Parts: sequence; structure tokens; C-alpha cells
Amino acid sequence: MPNEGIEQVTRGPAWKARQVYAMAAVCLVVGLAIGYLFRGSQSPAALQPAANALSSAAPGGMGGQMPSLDQMKHMADKKAEPLLEKLKSDPTNVDLLKQVGNIYQATHQFKDAASYYDEALKTDPKNVPIRTQLASSLYYNGDVDGAISQLQTALQYDPKDANSLFNLGLIKWQGKRDGKGALVAWRELLKSNPQLSADRKAAVQKLIADVQTQGKS
Repeated sequence: MPNEGIEQVTRGPAWKARQVYAMAAVCLVVGLAIGYLFRGSQSPAALQPAANALSSAAPGGMGGQMPSLDQMKHMADKKAEPLLEKLKSDPTNVDLLKQVGNIYQATHQFKDAASYYDEALKTDPKNVPIRTQLASSLYYNGDVDGAISQLQTALQYDPKDANSLFNLGLIKWQGKRDGKGALVAWRELLKSNPQLSADRKAAVQKLIADVQTQGKS
């Protein structure tokens, strides 16, 4: 949930297999917890193939043991294989590049995911949803400044984009400890998106209150 802040990716051995699959599914639906609180052009159905790739590898198939990052990458490579084959004859296909990026992002291969999102943006630089996903991958790969830069670029194309503003606030707060910057982004989000539902407004307002409380303490 967004009011829990950005949870860093855990790579330690404490992960259970089912936790990995659950986390990946959540990543697909909410954009790694730092994007898509407000649904963009991507729908859950569009992201479902990558989720299916994870769920098809049942924990029982690994003897109940957690998958390593290498195993998760192998899963991603297998799922992406037919898409990569299509890319050989159509290397600038934005939708294919995005789908491959989604698969690698879902399996926590953030560097690989970022490379495919970046390639898609070379053809379609104004694609704000893909740029937001690129920012998420960069953030989880440890490039906080790169993530912020991508979100700022996205906002140049669409200054009112709710996902970009929401992510920018979270990354500034959690990644840069910049509470003031986070407040600016979230207040602009509420101001420029009056159509937001009550629960989404409440989520952002809760974050604003959390930052203000943190600042006072």
C-alpha cells in the first residue's frame, strides 16, 4: 500500500517461494508499489502473462524452496523467449519491448527491465506510462537520481500525470529524504487531478500527513 512507503527489494535468503510469487503479482498490479496507484494506460489484463509465468512455476516444483534470483531470471528468460524472437524481425516494436520489460520487472530483474523500457522510449519518447515503469526499475536497481530524472521528463510531456507525480513524491521522500519535494509533488497531484476518487485522495492525503508528522518529529 502506498502509505507504507517504498519497500526496498529483499534479496536475502529469508524469502519463501510463495512470497516471491505474491510479490511479483503485486508488482505487476501496482507498479512495484511506486507506480500505478492510479491506473495508467496499462491494464492488469495486459500484464497478466508475466504473472502467469511466475504462477506456473509452482513452489512444489522446487521442493518448496525459495527461488534464487538466478532461478527467477531463468523463468523470465523462458517467458520472454517468444517475444524476443519476434523482436529480432521487429526490433523497434514498442509493445513487444514493453511486454519484455514487464516480464523482467515482475521477476525483479530490474536492470534488464530498464534496458527494454529504455529501448521502447527511443522509438516512443512521449510514452509516459513506459517512462514511469522505467523510473520504477531504475529506483529498485539503486539509481534514485535516474528514476527522478525519468519522472521529471514524463511530467514535461504530461504535467498532470497522476502516476508520475505520485511516484516522484514517494521517491523523493524515501529515496532522497526530501520531504518538502514530496509534498510539492503530492499537492500538485491533488490540485491537477480533481477527478480522483475519494479513496485515492485519502491515500495521498495520508502520505502528506505522514511527511508533515515526520518533519515535526
